[in-house]
Amino acid sequence: MTDSRASYLSAARSFVTQVAAVPVSALDGPGLGDWDLRALVGHTSRSLVTVETYLDQLAGAEEVTSAAAYYRRIAEAGGANTPEIAERGRQAGTALGDDPAATVRDLASRVTEKLAAYDDDYLLTTIVGGMRLGEYFRTRIFELVVHGFDIEAACGIDPTFADEPLVDAATLAAEAAALSGRAAELLRALTGRAVLPEDLSVV
Repeated sequence: MTDSRASYLSAARSFVTQVAAVPVSALDGPGLGDWDLRALVGHTSRSLVTVETYLDQLAGAEEVTSAAAYYRRIAEAGGANTPEIAERGRQAGTALGDDPAATVRDLASRVTEKLAAYDDDYLLTTIVGGMRLGEYFRTRIFELVVHGFDIEAACGIDPTFADEPLVDAATLAAEAAALSGRAAELLRALTGRAVLPEDLSVV
């Protein structure tokens, strides 16, 4: 397994570079589902916003022990396609302002600086309960990578992730699939013995 902090910061840098290359004129175009590109970029920026915010919210107990368990809790609460999540994405897109590239760059810089004061065992409060910062990093890597590819699909700008975030995102996807009882289906597909079922999703 890679160093989740270093991998997260690497993925964040790739996101900053990707957003800087997105033409402002493209932001009103299609993004993902009901989101335009601005909302998609805004939602992705929440992988930085939540870290910045949650660091100020010390948890009293470790309620979520792994990144995969985090996604199981999200799934049990309705999954990643709820109206609330969609609206937060739109609001985050609006918050990017007139210069999304600068907003994202400044946000990443603040988060990087702030993280220096926290170790990976720090217990922070997330949307689904208290968890260790190191495990929460893994969920943010996953979001940055998956949505980085969504942004590429929408506007053609390659996120150019390093190997570490890609490995981390793929590993977490496998762990989440296993936790939801679908490891066998995933393994059969990845080893060329079957195709992925259309309904297989870990988010």
